[in-house]
Amino acid sequence: MIDYQYLHNTYNNFPFLIKLAWFASGTLVLAIFVLTIYLRLIRLKLRKKRQDKAKFKTEYEALLIEYVYSGDDSGETTETQNIIIEQLKDAIKIDFKRKMVVYVLYDLMNQVSGEMSDAIKLFYFKTGLVNYAYNKLNSKKWHVIAKGIGELRRFRVEEASHNIAKFINYPRREVQKETQLYMVNLFLFDGLSFLDDLKTPLSEWAQIQLLETLQKFENQEICNIRPWLKSTNHSVVSFALKLAQIYNQFEVKDTLMELLSHPNKEIRVNTINVLTHLYGIEAKEMLKANFNTLSIEEQISFFGLLEKLVLPDDEPFIEKHLFHKNFEIQLLALNILKEINIDKYMGFKNLSNEEKSPAMLKVANTL
Repeated sequence: MIDYQYLHNTYNNFPFLIKLAWFASGTLVLAIFVLTIYLRLIRLKLRKKRQDKAKFKTEYEALLIEYVYSGDDSGETTETQNIIIEQLKDAIKIDFKRKMVVYVLYDLMNQVSGEMSDAIKLFYFKTGLVNYAYNKLNSKKWHVIAKGIGELRRFRVEEASHNIAKFINYPRREVQKETQLYMVNLFLFDGLSFLDDLKTPLSEWAQIQLLETLQKFENQEICNIRPWLKSTNHSVVSFALKLAQIYNQFEVKDTLMELLSHPNKEIRVNTINVLTHLYGIEAKEMLKANFNTLSIEEQISFFGLLEKLVLPDDEPFIEKHLFHKNFEIQLLALNILKEINIDKYMGFKNLSNEEKSPAMLKVANTL
């Protein structure tokens, strides 16, 4: 039998540091024991939650599939559909069940189209799910707002456009991105009207996403992009230039000519590239006359334009730049000369290595 009195007396006779060490050890053992129990309880709770989610997901999937396939051609909900709506109205009041229903609904939206897709949207409204998404727009947390906009976009709630438009210049880029995608996914080119009021930069990634969205839909009539080409927001101008090139906007050549004098070098370079794509012969003489005032990047882009629009009377200008300080321009000049005067191009074979430009030396073996 343990003599607790003896243990107590022995403990009291220990030096203070040893007492402290024993106390710390005991506290640590107790903490480990408590934490182990706590972690086991958490694991059990999480496992039960996963099981409940799987159970509810299976149950809701069955109900929602039945709902979708119980419709008719009237455009109104049938008796069966109304029963299912009433069944799920109480479920969506619970947060995790509501998330599960929304998840299943969106998954179904991706698998059906036409009347079935309209039925899902009707369910979204009649159960009041749409109101929860609207409520997220009033949150002070940016990620909640972004989720709300994303949900309204996925369920194509056009009626929310006025509520969402106010987030165009929201401080968080994630909210801006969701707002922009909502506008373009639901209203296509008309949705790009947000560019009129955009004060923040439109990132390259955002531009790519918007263009990919627009290109999913065929036979669209592009809107007037001139105002965006004249925008004070440089990123909007860059995006409008991409639109001009992708959708072959020959009618904005006059505005593009004005952009050749834009204060931003990147925009000037991109404008030359777009004019090259649109066969902007009007820009050739202007750029050639001011060639020495252009930046190296603009000069390279101009030679790209010249390669496409070259005429025999451009030969003196080309020869003049065969020894340009920039190697890429030398190569471009050689390639253009080869197209318009093969004899002169071949004549460089007879030059000594000291007389040849670096580009000529590079292609010497092919001459």
